[in-house]
Amino acid sequence: MSDDRLPVPIPEITIITAPSIGAIADEVAARRALSDYQASLAPHTKRRHQDDLTVFATYLGLCGLSITVKALMTDVTAWQPITHGLVSEFLRYQLQVGFAIGSINTRLATVKRYCGVATDAHVLDPATAALIARVKGYSHKDGRNIDKERLVTRIGAKKAEAIVLSHKDALTLKREQPDTAQGWRDAILMCLLLDHGLRCSEMAALLFEHINLYEETLTFYREKVDLVQTHQLSKDTRAALRHYLEHAALTAGEHLLRGSRRGGRLLARMSERAVTARVNVLGERLGVEQLSAHDGRHTWATLAIKAGTDLKALQDAGGWKSPYMPLRYAEAAKIANDGVKLPE
Repeated sequence: MSDDRLPVPIPEITIITAPSIGAIADEVAARRALSDYQASLAPHTKRRHQDDLTVFATYLGLCGLSITVKALMTDVTAWQPITHGLVSEFLRYQLQVGFAIGSINTRLATVKRYCGVATDAHVLDPATAALIARVKGYSHKDGRNIDKERLVTRIGAKKAEAIVLSHKDALTLKREQPDTAQGWRDAILMCLLLDHGLRCSEMAALLFEHINLYEETLTFYREKVDLVQTHQLSKDTRAALRHYLEHAALTAGEHLLRGSRRGGRLLARMSERAVTARVNVLGERLGVEQLSAHDGRHTWATLAIKAGTDLKALQDAGGWKSPYMPLRYAEAAKIANDGVKLPE
């Protein structure tokens, strides 16, 4: 009996070998390298990286490399043309433009960090990566010597030195604000900085329910170090809060610090920028130019050390993971010749 059926075609089967699977996995991992890295970053760190890489992208454009900030932030292959020479000259470019030494060092650290991600993704070769890793920023002594030789324009966001208020000025900012909703809001603002050492971002994030006037405590989140803390409210903070809450009808879920118009009427929540701007205004009224929220935290730590606060206690209260920062304040507050005995 003859079989008139047509032969069944045998489909082509592509066999994916183990090396091919590995190559595909490597490609997927490379595409996700930057997003995976950034997923672990705090929002303020991402914003700073974007600012740093904006300057880097501008510099690359002057060198003839048209690479956008978006590409540097999202496409790891954008880092392929980066060399040791480009990174090294980036330092000199920033000096010529007039950036502050601290800002230059921060941007170098950001660029090197992204180069590290590109190296892990096999975009940068190990030899190039090793040379880039050896590019060093400027030490404090280097910075002083460099600044003596150049016109200081200070494009960087931070001041060269933090302002430390006197105890008298700190009391004035906390206790001598007008008896208005805006005035008591300003008093709370300064109390949170000068009595509790909060960061600007931590103050802007405070909610009404973070305050417990019955137990006289403040519970808040330190995003920078991923830590929830409870502080005992200082006498000045308690007084300012009681007056402020008489004017501001706050309910659960609402932000504690409210913005205001010139007439003093309270409005929506204060942003970090609004907090910074208001601290600056309050400083100017006192005769202190360019006072910032960070200066308030710096003053809190310095005055606490001068009053005899233990370093470990200051580290815990300030939400520092390392004793390095409180130690800096202790060194700054120390009397250099304390303990030196001279003949009568």
